[in-house]
Amino acid sequence: MFLKDKIAEKKAKIGIVGLGYVGLPLAVEMANAGFEVVGIDVDGEKVNKISEGKNYIPDLEVKTIERLVGEGHLKATNDFSIVSNLDAIIICVPTPLNKMREPDTSYIQSSINSISPYLKKGQLLILESTSYPGTTEEIILPVIKKYGLEVGKDIYVAFSPERVDPGNKKYSIKNTPKVVGGVTEKCTDIAALLYAQIAEEVVPVSSLKAAEMTKLLENIFRCVNIALVNEIMILCDRMGIDVWEVIKAASTKPFGFMPFYPGPGLGGHCIPVDPFYLSWKAKEYDFYTEFIELAGKVNQNMPYYVVSKIAESLNDVQKSIKGSKILILGVAYKRDIDDIRESPALRVIEILGQKGAFISYHDPYINKISVGDESFCSEPLSEDVLREKDCVVVITDHSNVDYELIVEKANLVVDTRNALDKFKNGNIVKI
Repeated sequence: MFLKDKIAEKKAKIGIVGLGYVGLPLAVEMANAGFEVVGIDVDGEKVNKISEGKNYIPDLEVKTIERLVGEGHLKATNDFSIVSNLDAIIICVPTPLNKMREPDTSYIQSSINSISPYLKKGQLLILESTSYPGTTEEIILPVIKKYGLEVGKDIYVAFSPERVDPGNKKYSIKNTPKVVGGVTEKCTDIAALLYAQIAEEVVPVSSLKAAEMTKLLENIFRCVNIALVNEIMILCDRMGIDVWEVIKAASTKPFGFMPFYPGPGLGGHCIPVDPFYLSWKAKEYDFYTEFIELAGKVNQNMPYYVVSKIAESLNDVQKSIKGSKILILGVAYKRDIDDIRESPALRVIEILGQKGAFISYHDPYINKISVGDESFCSEPLSEDVLREKDCVVVITDHSNVDYELIVEKANLVVDTRNALDKFKNGNIVKI
């Protein structure tokens, strides 16, 4: 049976490499569609949890995992030799930045090195990990060719950017259009057919690079606009203008304006990272993405601005940062999730610690964090805890937090997310 027939009849066996926030939801969606899916991950704990029908991604329901595992539609392993039994393999591994803020594609390289000995004719290989244009050609294709497989004839290769938004209840894999670009037209067609089994709309593009650049443009667009509104916020602060009121008023315009909101900095696996992937690659073409790099710098500097506002607010009540007890409210990078990747809260905690503050935090989704050499455990919110703190700083505006209690009992609250907009108490400082 040809690969396209296997896909169309849901008889293709699918492998997902990397079972994190992107890979596991994709595996579940494929299994829900009727495919036999194997998740492959070097993390034994993740493999064991899935094998036991347990879940570790908040957006997924435990019962769904239990059912799919029980039905035999979803399995997990750390043995890459399973690839030889699969029809399609999708790589969904992290692509962070290194200490020099340069692309770290080692997870992609490791994945293809582990997969390649077991590849065979008639398979489809897709990369979903976000990276610079040219990644698939430079990292994936040379390894495949080393094993004598001709791409577009023996094996099919494509790139499809992940568009997972953790915590988003409105848009999922199913109702978010899927962009696909292959090495050849046939590669694109087969990859598009696979995604058409789980997505309501598939958008083919002309090449791997076009698909890779699409993902970067989406996130850099957000990065640049957030940087713009962060600068406007700082200016409004100096001018004595409420930036949140301005954004709300500007949002009433039915055309030509899209609201973006200021905050303590960018977090997550894409928006803080993607501009640096593109600017790094652009240098190969003697091109300098000054506008994009400036936006990245503005957003990177926001934790320092937050700390300066904390210091100013404490100074107004005749206290200094050094020796003050400061409670950070929310350490996840966005509301209602348990993901701390690139969270601005971690940088704020680090800077405050360097200045001599006594730091604690509360986050209903995250029990423990490490910042530098220090470890912290989430404190429960209570009247006594709030009263003993010199300052409470809202970094992440989780929806299941008792903000009324915080406003009533805290001595001073610095709000970086406009979470306390409905309260008019004098102990609130908005930034």
